[in-house]
Amino acid sequence: MALINKSHPEEFILLGFADRPWLELPLFIILLVTYPTAMIGNIAIILVSILDPCLHSPMYFFLTNLSFLDMCYTTSIVPQMLTNLGGSTKTISYMRCVVQLYFFHIMGGTECVLLALMSFDRYVAICKPLHYTLIMNQRNCILLVSTVWLTGISYAVSEATVTLQLPLCGHNKLDHLVCEIPVLIKTACGEKETNELALSVVCIFLLAIPLCLILASYASIGHAVFKIKSIEGRKKAFGTCSSHLIVVLLFYGPAISMYLQPPSSITKDQPKFMALFYGVVTPTLNPFIYTLRNKDVKGALGNLLKNIFMSK
Repeated sequence: MALINKSHPEEFILLGFADRPWLELPLFIILLVTYPTAMIGNIAIILVSILDPCLHSPMYFFLTNLSFLDMCYTTSIVPQMLTNLGGSTKTISYMRCVVQLYFFHIMGGTECVLLALMSFDRYVAICKPLHYTLIMNQRNCILLVSTVWLTGISYAVSEATVTLQLPLCGHNKLDHLVCEIPVLIKTACGEKETNELALSVVCIFLLAIPLCLILASYASIGHAVFKIKSIEGRKKAFGTCSSHLIVVLLFYGPAISMYLQPPSSITKDQPKFMALFYGVVTPTLNPFIYTLRNKDVKGALGNLLKNIFMSK
């Protein structure tokens, strides 16, 4: 199967908020602030996780992957959003749209599975502490993360490639800020029920099943935490797990509302606000959530900043 449709338009017009131009400047300013904030926050987490020996554990290895994912995720769409909102040019070339489509969905699909893996790590750490180092050894961690990335890539390549085969019948206007699978399916003409069904089935495996596994893990963790007699131990377990649970809710909530319904039933502005949320808000908040609620990360970050200023 060819990766792209040979009868494609030369470019797409991304309508964005063209019908509400008063929204464009405030959103442009918000993105201009949140994008560098997200990049700096996630780079800081990656640096402290690599440089501080105390953070050389599976949990922070997975957190480093999450921060890298968030950086790539937000970078795949925010520059295009800034171009769309900040200027009169509302177009994107077909090839740029294809690249964005693959990149955005690789990162999104990978993050869905990675969050489930991070909850499994917390489950093993709290519910099976004596077996933790055996189960979550370095080899297994690398193998698990590699599987997560391969799952995300497989999902994106298969779904995006099938979507790009749909006939557009001369339509080159996308009512969105970026190129995203549900909006392309909605814009396409002809028979597209098979594509809608395939997307729903794949998203059940990528969204609904991982979310059920996460909730099951946290139900077991909650039961185990209440058995801990030490108040300090209980607080530490809740602090670590609550950070991850907040991130899960911030990511899965908008993603489920967008992908677990037929593209034809998606409302006009839903894709735009959902993309802003899971592509911008979540990657910006994640570093703050993990830093503010985690003493180890806060301490490592403080040491890193102290070393930087002392070296000067």
